[in-house]
Amino acid sequence: MGALIFYTVIYFLGYFATHGFNLIAGRMLINRRIAGLVGVFFVAVFHGYKIINSPLPAGVDTDTAHALGYYVIFPVAIIVGVFLYITWQEKKDNDPL
Repeated sequence: MGALIFYTVIYFLGYFATHGFNLIAGRMLINRRIAGLVGVFFVAVFHGYKIINSPLPAGVDTDTAHALGYYVIFPVAIIVGVFLYITWQEKKDNDPL
């Protein structure tokens, strides 16, 4: 749960930073949603690298693949799924009948 909240915060930091940049520029230079998703992927790569290269804590029965899946892949997959759903809904709302 904590990893999902962490990646959601990273997404919105990228989203709102890009929104502020676009406001300063006076026009839309960068897509806010894609910029948020790129930030999530960037942090996920470094988070996964840290998990792979760090030793597991003593007394833990899981392996590295489980930790990588639970703390990186699963939250990023949920965020990508929500991103795709919102994008699909927006396209559906903008289509003429």
